[in-house]
Amino acid sequence: MTERTDHIEIPDRYRYAVIPHIMVDDDAVAIDFYQRAFGAREDFRIDAPGGGILHAEITIGRSALMLGDAAAAASLAPPTSLGGGTSVTLHVFVPDVDSLAERAEAAGAEILQPPKDMFHGDRTVILKGPSGHLWVFLAHVEDVPQEELRRRLATG
Repeated sequence: MTERTDHIEIPDRYRYAVIPHIMVDDDAVAIDFYQRAFGAREDFRIDAPGGGILHAEITIGRSALMLGDAAAAASLAPPTSLGGGTSVTLHVFVPDVDSLAERAEAAGAEILQPPKDMFHGDRTVILKGPSGHLWVFLAHVEDVPQEELRRRLATG
């Protein structure tokens, strides 16, 4: 039996975030795409006894992401099996949205909104990956005070 202590440290990569755990049709294919498209780093992998990947973790920029194989999870499904829709969009801040968009498109991502400066002060690109997940990559351009944000929204 493991002894419990009053103070258990949370690993830095999980300290200030809700960690998304997405389901995909094939973890290895998804990880390869995320590496080529977003410069992801594979941090952790548990191979399934019968082949494939039971669980994996990657880092994109400074953001951790967990992946699971949908075939191994009876109650979970990737967006591709839901008619292409999804209820989740993954946001990641990066230093250069434009080069990431080019790289992602070359790797097979569908650009839904090309990079552009947005009213909220971030340069933003929206894309869909081969697994059907929606991604929003942002580069912070300016701090926008609440009043200015409201004015920009009102004037379009």
